[in-house]
Amino acid sequence: MSTSSWLNSEMNRLRKIWPSLLGFLLFALSIWAISQKLERYSLQDVLSSLSNIPKTHQSGAIFLMLISYLMTTGYDVLAFSYIGFPLHYSKIAYGAFISYAISNNIGLSILTGSALRYRIYSGWRVPAGVIAQVIAFANLTFWLGLFGVCGFVFLITPLQIPSILDLPFVSVRPIGMIFLLTISLYLLWSSFNHQPLKLGDWELNFPTVSLSLALIAFALFDWGAAGGVLYLLLPAGSTSSYLSCFSIYLLAMTASMISSIPGGLGVFETVVLTLVSAEANPAEVLGALLAYRAIYYLLPLIVATLLLGIHEIKKQRSFY
Repeated sequence: MSTSSWLNSEMNRLRKIWPSLLGFLLFALSIWAISQKLERYSLQDVLSSLSNIPKTHQSGAIFLMLISYLMTTGYDVLAFSYIGFPLHYSKIAYGAFISYAISNNIGLSILTGSALRYRIYSGWRVPAGVIAQVIAFANLTFWLGLFGVCGFVFLITPLQIPSILDLPFVSVRPIGMIFLLTISLYLLWSSFNHQPLKLGDWELNFPTVSLSLALIAFALFDWGAAGGVLYLLLPAGSTSSYLSCFSIYLLAMTASMISSIPGGLGVFETVVLTLVSAEANPAEVLGALLAYRAIYYLLPLIVATLLLGIHEIKKQRSFY
């Protein structure tokens, strides 16, 4: 093997393992940062703090989690409606909920969510081309909404960025400006571009400017409900207001998605622990984060896994 061929082979292998390596390093760094925050507290302190969360706050957090997941199904509903393919809401919500709940925990949401959607929607005789359009539309609107919401919130609540993220910004305001500029450029481009995206034999028209703005507003309620789950569970005084908590939540979620670690495990907790009020008890904050994980990730995962199992059993029975 020539030197150039060997170098190309090694570079290709490095490109494949680099995301996993980076994720592992970020996870290890996050665990170290959390241990530093909790060095004066025991595991018992953290577990005890769970029982201190008011029952009304726990119930409210579960309610907001349901609202958030209900709204995430809206991305797929809008996709089917925009494409013009008729499918009953119950089936769309079934497939969307399972896809989001499982991919949120496994990671690589684009790949896992797409595979789950294809598996479920194809069982209802939705053509592969339509599924591809739904996936493309849902992912486009998801990121469009996230950029729009983050841009707006980061601009009006410029939190300090924790040094552990190693970003070239002091606060999140420049990130918000970049996100809003990206959205503005996209809206400007989509207002002039009328060429559809080709997906094999199918075509996907990009959302209009008015629809894109409506999607960003829709995402604001979706992410707002998800951020409210954390806000209700955090101990009193952890953040100055809901808006401050929402900004912390969005930054933690953005860092989690960039890390590619399943569920942003460790990264999300590190950002929140770093940005909450210095007067907040770290053990109580971590207890709230554990409760958040259980309510927003574990509970939907259990339900989605059961629903997926039922779907597969029914599919196998109909096959035989």
